[in-house]
Amino acid sequence: MPSIKTLIVRPGALYRSMRDLTGRQRQFLTGEIMHARGLMPLLMKPRNKQRWTPEDKQALVLHLRRLSYISPYLVVLAMPGGMLMLPALAWWLDRRRDGRPSGPAVPGCALREI
Repeated sequence: MPSIKTLIVRPGALYRSMRDLTGRQRQFLTGEIMHARGLMPLLMKPRNKQRWTPEDKQALVLHLRRLSYISPYLVVLAMPGGMLMLPALAWWLDRRRDGRPSGPAVPGCALREI
C-alpha cells in the first residue's frame, strides 16, 4: 500500500490503491463464500434423522473456521450504517495482512491442523 505522501502528491495513486484494495477483498470474500457451499446440507443432517460421521464433524469444524475469517464483514454489515464502514474495514484488514510475520507467534509452537 502506498504511503500517504504518495497518495497526496499523485491523486491517481489513491484511486488505484482503493481499486486494488477492494479487488483483493472481493476475491477473498468470494473464495470464502464459495468454500462454505456444502455447509447447509451438513447442518441439516441431524434434522433429517442422520448422524454426523467423523468426516462430517471435521468438515463442520473447517467450515466454521472459514466463516470466522469473514465475521468482521458480517458484523459491519449488521450494524446500522455499516455499509459506510466497509472501505475502512477493508483498509484495516489489508493493513494487518502486510505487517504480520509468516511464522508462529510463539517460537516452537505450531498451529494444530485438523
